[in-house]
Amino acid sequence: MKSSKTTRILIEGSMMIALATVLSIFKLIDMPYGGSVTIASMLPIVIFSYRNGTAWGVLSALSYAVIQQLLGLNTLSYVTGWQSVLAVILLDYIAAFTVVGLGGIFKKLSSKQTVALPAGVITVSLLRYVLHVIAGATVWAGLSIPDNAAVLYSLGYNATYMLPEMIVTAAAAYYVGGLIDFSKPIPERMAAASKASGKPAYAALSGGSFLLGMVIDLWLIAPCLQDEESGEFIISGLANVDWISVAVVSAITVALGLFFLIKGKEEEI
Repeated sequence: MKSSKTTRILIEGSMMIALATVLSIFKLIDMPYGGSVTIASMLPIVIFSYRNGTAWGVLSALSYAVIQQLLGLNTLSYVTGWQSVLAVILLDYIAAFTVVGLGGIFKKLSSKQTVALPAGVITVSLLRYVLHVIAGATVWAGLSIPDNAAVLYSLGYNATYMLPEMIVTAAAAYYVGGLIDFSKPIPERMAAASKASGKPAYAALSGGSFLLGMVIDLWLIAPCLQDEESGEFIISGLANVDWISVAVVSAITVALGLFFLIKGKEEEI
């Protein structure tokens, strides 16, 4: 019986790692000096950790971290010296992605998946952010960010992709957590969700519209705030932003978000 459970966990873990890897390849935003906003690529690992415990979660996340390192081997070409290479591997990849396996820590603190899963996503996102900031302020200082005020620049640069990544993944975790019961051996659709499928659908469409607008706006603005050669943030780059496109995108997505929000409220009446 124990062997059967272990086999099930190993198979499920392999599937979640594969899904997370595929989602990480499709990037909504790809920053010029590392870092990206993906389609909630951390969520499969967080769900696996939630279902099977943080020990299994960390093991799966470690495997995921190794794969991410292999996919990002080209980043090692920017640093010199074995110490710097080792620091990038350990901080920006192994440690940064292994902490995602802690995403299930709130299962025993809250019986609601819509609370535990987003809380886990936010926690591991903040841990990832801290590790990326440390790497940026040390290894990448003088390379992708200027030596002076390295910590400040690292805080800003890594926030440009980790904040949207956290919001997108937390929103996806909230939506999925309200539809599927992950406490079952085989996840199944929640009975309450099937009776009122319209409300979560409208909530997801509304939140998705706002998030889409934010991601597109960031994609339009972020490249203009960084010098392509030095990697230094340049506030004067705001003058090069296509603000008409930003305004149009914002107006359309906000209007869509409000429309779906109102429709969802009408469904409750």
